[in-house]
Amino acid sequence: MTVTAARTDAVLLAAVDLARSALEEIAEPGTVGAHLGMDLLEERLGMHWFECTSPGYRGWRWGVSVARVPRAKVATVCETNLLPGPDAVLAPEWLPYADRLAPGDLGAGDVLPFRPDDPYLEAGFEATGEEDVDQMAFFELGLGRPRVLSAEGREAAATRWYSGDNGPASEVAVKATARCTTCGYFLPMAGALRVTFGVCANEWSPSDGRVVSLDHGCGAHSETDMEHPEPTPVGEPIVDEFAVDLEPAQQHSEQQAPEASSERTSEQSSEEPSEESAEAAEESAEESGQDSGEEQHGSDDPVTD
Repeated sequence: MTVTAARTDAVLLAAVDLARSALEEIAEPGTVGAHLGMDLLEERLGMHWFECTSPGYRGWRWGVSVARVPRAKVATVCETNLLPGPDAVLAPEWLPYADRLAPGDLGAGDVLPFRPDDPYLEAGFEATGEEDVDQMAFFELGLGRPRVLSAEGREAAATRWYSGDNGPASEVAVKATARCTTCGYFLPMAGALRVTFGVCANEWSPSDGRVVSLDHGCGAHSETDMEHPEPTPVGEPIVDEFAVDLEPAQQHSEQQAPEASSERTSEQSSEEPSEESAEAAEESAEESGQDSGEEQHGSDDPVTD
């Protein structure tokens, strides 16, 4: 138990149970830990400390202030608090919305808060009342805005652009053979930054539609071209007219053709006799007819002695 004051108050020091019962009525069940001591804040006013065991409040402490009236022997609870200790986990220091935003955070529908004291802006042109002077300022010089870039704002923008991807130190600019200042797609800017920057209007360039420095460059320069090497000479093609390439389907059909013809020949030979066999049959028939005729003629002749 720790007491910071030189004097102690026995009545307040003994009110530990009273302070704990007051905490248990408001705290989440089971989050009131051990008693850590009492600090005597003023005469007859003290603060009892209890450990907070809630997982979300590591290092925090419960505080219960107790007091008593003069010559009283009973303490009274004044208020209860949950306060961070020396090792408490705290949220980061609060920053305004405008200060929390970083470049690139703004999306569709987001609005950046108005900053009246922006160091990058200064008051713009104010109408003089003379028609000719105001007409030139509004339309020819592009003025007529409440605020315009200050010298600090122009320097910050130029430094950011020149050291970025569209400056002379980027990889695409280092490997380029010509600079934007001689490119036909380069559009100079208006105003004080005209001497250093412009806008690329080449759709083939990786910097199309972006601010580029005069000494930036890329491979889409309007006045450069790549080397065209001479084509390698190739002789006249040689056609081998005696070479024949057989396709697998043709070879298969050719293999089937002799088999089919042999089958047809065997069928014809089995069904129709050949000319030689027919002639041989006719000759044998004639010989057999002659022999039979002679036999008949001999039998009809009378027998002579």
